[in-house]
Amino acid sequence: MDVHRDFCEVAIWDAGEVVRAPRVPSRPGQLQEFALQLRPTDRVAMEATGNALAIARIIGPHVAAVEIVNTRRLKAITASKQKTDRHDAKTLAQLLAAGMFAGSWQPDEATRMLRRRVARRARLVVHRTRSKNEILAVLHRNLKPRPPMSDPFGVAGRAWLARQELPVDEQDTVNAALRQIDFLNDEIATIETELARFATGSAEAKQLMTVPGVGLVTATAFLAQVGEVTRFPNPNQLVSYLGLNPSVRQSGDNDAHTGRISKEGSALVRHVLVEAAQTAIRSPGPLRAFFERVRARRGHAVAIVAVARKLAVLFWRLLVSGQDYAYSMPTPTAKKLRAVELKAGAPSRRGGGSQHALNREARRKLERRSAEHAEAAYRRNVADWHRQQAKGARTAT
Repeated sequence: MDVHRDFCEVAIWDAGEVVRAPRVPSRPGQLQEFALQLRPTDRVAMEATGNALAIARIIGPHVAAVEIVNTRRLKAITASKQKTDRHDAKTLAQLLAAGMFAGSWQPDEATRMLRRRVARRARLVVHRTRSKNEILAVLHRNLKPRPPMSDPFGVAGRAWLARQELPVDEQDTVNAALRQIDFLNDEIATIETELARFATGSAEAKQLMTVPGVGLVTATAFLAQVGEVTRFPNPNQLVSYLGLNPSVRQSGDNDAHTGRISKEGSALVRHVLVEAAQTAIRSPGPLRAFFERVRARRGHAVAIVAVARKLAVLFWRLLVSGQDYAYSMPTPTAKKLRAVELKAGAPSRRGGGSQHALNREARRKLERRSAEHAEAAYRRNVADWHRQQAKGARTAT
């Protein structure tokens, strides 16, 4: 089935030849009528489009399997000199009959809903950033200095913006952009409330947030895209699924050449993992030691992506084992999880006090010292491994 917004072009492989079938409108009623004509042993293939999952849910109960295919991997379609809907449907039928591809994993409705919320939040953040940049461009055009505060759109920043003398039309632009920022802030907060409610009821999200630098958005975006992590037999397959594995080129007797990451899969998950890596390396621990080791050889940018890949591997280990991160700092982690609970609508606990013998600052110092010891242990392990490798190489020669 070559899927479009308004119709599906259908081709049927039957007894070694492809037979064209009538077009099916992409509407629930007509798709249900088409599904009733299929046999329980039939298999259906379609391209991964925006409405493919909805169509698969209608057809799936009536056939043996519905394969949703990533067309980026089908050069027989994308590189074909004959590019028509009928020809694409015919090619899909031929490849399906030959067993040339395996379909994509189809998430359940709860995972699809989480994906939609995470994606919508990301789009709203992009729109908000565009509005903020519009205000900064107005200041730049009118030779105004940089805002003296870190957040020019907070209370102090807006008071500073109000004192700037601008032409009437430019002031109108600033006011309109501020109204858009306020609206988008409310929309983002609404979505984050729903994400927080999901996270408070998800043991997997709480496990991921025990890792330094990993917050609500990173945990929910990762779980929304990956879904059932057990479908990946090992962490390397998860890394490849997220596009954080290096691309490899090799031909003939030449040595294999590794290049930039493949960037397959979800760009949003790669983005949030890189942001989490930027935060994680600020805290003492094995992740920061790993970052500094890679940065010394390959530079900052490569090291950050390497930490993002390390986070993906770590997430797989945590979710498969069902354990929390061993080197997390309890006080910051508890504060992080409590912030998620409050965002989800949990009542505040005022006047309860702390039952711990040490105050919060003293506990943080002790936990930071423990994390620094873990970082030092990681450095010693790496140094010992390098010495053993060098000793083995000298012995072999």
